[in-house]
Amino acid sequence: MKKVRFGIVGLGNQGTYYTSLFDGGEIPDGEITAMCDIAPSKIRAMRERGERGVRYFSDYREMLDSGLCDAVLIETPHYLHPEIAEECLKRGIHVLCDKPAGVYTEQVARMNAAAAKSGALFGMMFNQRTNCVYRKMREMVAAGEIGRLQRVVWIITHWFRSQCYYDTGSWRATWKGEGGGVLINQCPHQLDLVEWVTGEIPVAVRGFCGFGKWHDIEVEDDVTAFFEYANGATGVFVTTTGECPGVNRLEISGTKGRLVCDGERLWLYKNAQDSLEFSRTTYKVFGMPEVTEEEIPTDGSNPQHVGILNNFAAAVLGKERLFVPGEEGIHGVELMNAIELSGWNGGERISLPIDGARYKRELDLRCPGSKENAAVQERVADTAATF
Repeated sequence: MKKVRFGIVGLGNQGTYYTSLFDGGEIPDGEITAMCDIAPSKIRAMRERGERGVRYFSDYREMLDSGLCDAVLIETPHYLHPEIAEECLKRGIHVLCDKPAGVYTEQVARMNAAAAKSGALFGMMFNQRTNCVYRKMREMVAAGEIGRLQRVVWIITHWFRSQCYYDTGSWRATWKGEGGGVLINQCPHQLDLVEWVTGEIPVAVRGFCGFGKWHDIEVEDDVTAFFEYANGATGVFVTTTGECPGVNRLEISGTKGRLVCDGERLWLYKNAQDSLEFSRTTYKVFGMPEVTEEEIPTDGSNPQHVGILNNFAAAVLGKERLFVPGEEGIHGVELMNAIELSGWNGGERISLPIDGARYKRELDLRCPGSKENAAVQERVADTAATF
């Protein structure tokens, strides 16, 4: 094939954004040939934009069976991600799934098993992995620049969302429709990065969640989580959609120094000597290693969604290696589930790997009482400024 023929399932905020990237010629190895949404109004809106040479469907299975798609972008509410991915994979259709991989680990594990059996490519839209700052941090941690991991602190509170935001979809911010709040909607990228950058997955988690603390919603909109790592390191993760002005600050500390990222720039505070070695050998009662401060240059590249889409299309065509394997999506879902489960249970210490069956049981207890947003004002919003 000369170009990858893409279908899109879900024409809401994100699906609409992706069509603009293809329309603008930013994905040269791909083209959109089919679109699907259960809402006639969203299909009408897409037609009114003047799309040409595209077939529209209200049933995604009909789209998959049409022969029009080599690959599919999944842009639906979260519960449907694994189901649609499995249907694609068993037909040999390549899948690029938006975050999160799913709502709970059991369904994501089934999706990963389907990917392992399929000859099709499976990728996750973890666009933040393309950010030059996070790529550089990962490189430096892996190279041992900061020594033994001691602490991870990520405060990401610049997700302020108004009540109007939550009122734009009946499924939003409900246990039954979305499966969670700030953890599952705004933070999947950060929960992915906190593991991808450090190369470490916590062994235990405690979560303290405020449910509807700042908005008229039933799910969490304020979270503070505590991580424990196998080597004794600890971590803190703080997030909310109710704080303004917010901040995005990631610190990774080790025995040889500390990396600090403000979302755009990166600094290294480097110890002249490993702190543990210095502690064992110094005769200075209040001494500490000399520390130098340096802003770290990066390659400046941050292509975000365009980068992931172009890599995925190139991987399908055999031109590049897939940058974000879809199977890695389960790690962030597990971390999210652990924080949520702990929050439901008064900050209980939750060991990882998580008991997926327990999480699903406790989630199911919340779904029958879950209510659709009665004040819904269905609309498509521009998401370009949100990442």
